[in-house]
Amino acid sequence: MTPSYNEKEVLALLQQENTQKQKEAFSRVVAQYSEPLYWQIRRMVLSHEDANDLLQNTFIKAWTNIDYFRAESKLSTWLYRIALNECLTFLNKQRASSLVSIDEPEADAVTMLEGDPYFSGDEAQLLLQKALLTLPEKQRMVFNMKYFQEMKYEEMSDVFGTSVGALKASYHYAVKKIETFLKDSY
Repeated sequence: MTPSYNEKEVLALLQQENTQKQKEAFSRVVAQYSEPLYWQIRRMVLSHEDANDLLQNTFIKAWTNIDYFRAESKLSTWLYRIALNECLTFLNKQRASSLVSIDEPEADAVTMLEGDPYFSGDEAQLLLQKALLTLPEKQRMVFNMKYFQEMKYEEMSDVFGTSVGALKASYHYAVKKIETFLKDSY
């Protein structure tokens, strides 16, 4: 993340009429949030190429709708919500267009992950990713944001539009399911 990033300053520049100042401010937003958003998306779709496409779509939607951002929440929260919606749309289209085994819906995703030249994880990481694939999408997203991004429940509540209690429960159930999967894998 860029050390000189100041959200208040960037938001002020984004609200100006000067298109050049808006573009410069948005470039700072892209520089600040590209990597964390990429990894959040990547953990959901697994493919490097798909994650890059969805990240680009996220920033395109953010740029085209920047005038609608009212700063009632943090800019990062708004970007995560857009990325989350992009992931859900992508995963729903992917599910609808592929013939996936009813018994093991995560099998295709695991095969894709194992054959991904950009995946450089060890066996433990691969096993964790396989466990994550068994989770329902919302639980997986909650787990990823809490575990990998270390996002606070309050911020996640803004992203998902649900209560902190519901998110804590989702995370708890996700952890239990992952623990069970890992125990059963040994």
